[in-house]
Formats: sequence, C-alpha cells, structure tokens
Amino acid sequence: MPGTLFIVATPIGNLADITYRAVKVLSEADVIACEDTRHTRKLLQHFGITTRTISYHEHNEKERSDQLIATLQEGKNVAVVSDAGTPSISDPGFRLVRSAIDAHIPVVPIPGPSALITALVAAGVATDEFFFGGFLPARTNARQVKLRELASIPATLIFYEAPHRLAATLQDAVAILGEREAVVARELTKLHEEIRRGRLSELAAHYSNEDARGEIVLIIDRKVLISSDIEPSSVSIGEVVAKYEAEGIDHRAALKKAARELGLSRAAAYRQLQVERGRS
Repeated sequence: MPGTLFIVATPIGNLADITYRAVKVLSEADVIACEDTRHTRKLLQHFGITTRTISYHEHNEKERSDQLIATLQEGKNVAVVSDAGTPSISDPGFRLVRSAIDAHIPVVPIPGPSALITALVAAGVATDEFFFGGFLPARTNARQVKLRELASIPATLIFYEAPHRLAATLQDAVAILGEREAVVARELTKLHEEIRRGRLSELAAHYSNEDARGEIVLIIDRKVLISSDIEPSSVSIGEVVAKYEAEGIDHRAALKKAARELGLSRAAAYRQLQVERGRS
C-alpha cells in the first residue's frame, strides 16, 4: 500500500496558531518536504518535532516531486509545508499533489492558517464571493493589463503584494478599477500586525509617503464608489470630464472636478483617463 501525502498548513506568523493535528502529522510523518528547511526547522524545534526534512521549492519542484512520489510508493508518509500558511496557495505543492493523484496515492489536507482568508475575515468587505489573484505582475504594463482583465469581476479581489510595489499597485488599481474601498493587511498575526482600511486613493496616498514592510495582503471591494447619479455600470472618468467640458469648463478644471466627484486624486483621475483612452 502507498503512503499518504499530507498537505499541512503552518502558522503565518504566530506559532501558537498551529493546530494539534498539524503537530501530530508532522511528528509522525516519515519525511517533511519544506520550502526552506532552515525556516521550517525553527518551527519543528519549537514543538520538539524531529522528523527528517527535505527541500521542496520552485527551483527543484519537478525533481523532488518524482523523488517524493517514489517515497510514497514505498509506503512512507510525506508531509508538505511551505514557509508559512497553506502549501499550494502561491507556493509549491500543486505539481506534487497532481502527481500523487495520478499515481493513486491518498492526498489528505491538514487545514490551518492562510494569509488571504485571515485578511479577508477582518477586512470588513463582502466575503460571499471573492477572487484570489495571487501576486500581480511586477512590471507596470503587465500589472495594468491584469487589473483591466479583473475590473469587471463582481467579487471582492484579493492579492498578495511585495512591499516595494504596494504604492504603485494601489495607484494602478484606483486608476483602472475606479475608487473602491480597500484594505492593506500587513504582517498578520505578528508583533507589528497592521490592517489599514480606506479608499484606494487614500491608501495609495498613504503608502506613497510611507514605506510598507513585511508580508502584505491587498483586498479590494467589488463596489465602485461614486458620488453622482450616474449609474455605476456606465461611469467613466472620461464621461464625467466630457460632461463638465460641455458646460464650458476647460479640460484641466473639468478633470479636477471629475476627480473630486468620483473620489479620486487628480493624479489617479489622469491615469484612469489615459487608460480609458487607450481602450478606445
């Protein structure tokens, strides 16, 4: 009989968040596949777990998957962990799970912490439908293209983001998605945990002037905020600007008034206008 592949969630910060079941599985497994053995060793030492570890990360995923499948076929149990949270969620794991399924090896999830769910339940935005987009592209053009693809999804949007890209991502989001409520959840469950809520433009302004640090989850509400009687489905910065220009207001002043009406900064309104013109 083959062994069992356990997908084990581990704490995203506070070690007390590990489950009793996770400790038991990690203690009894024949081998633990880790994203970073040095990182995981600290967790194992904290709970007195002496199970052998092996590296399993994006750079050796194919090779290690074959090796671990062979181990499982010998009847040994393998536990997979990432550096933090639930494996396979923006972390290695999918390839091994797929290979185990194809080889008729049992796959058992051990639920526990996940940064995206932890952030979502404290965000204060709708949770009945949400879309997790992982990490947005690092390059500006690619990121803007991705945000345009996601703009019409009628669900709360969730992303992971690197600290040095957060301000730029927020600026692109308000320009492309429109003004929406959003949440930046940083260093969740850790000593310097911060959950900052506000409009996209407010968060963009804040993080343009303050460096973000640590692990970040960005949550964006599905609802576009407006302060006019224009239907949300038809609102665009270009239409509002055109409305004021038709009243005889020059373009610069019309853009400023439109930005105020839609709750955008002038810079964000200008970027959104350029995006809309690029579509036409």
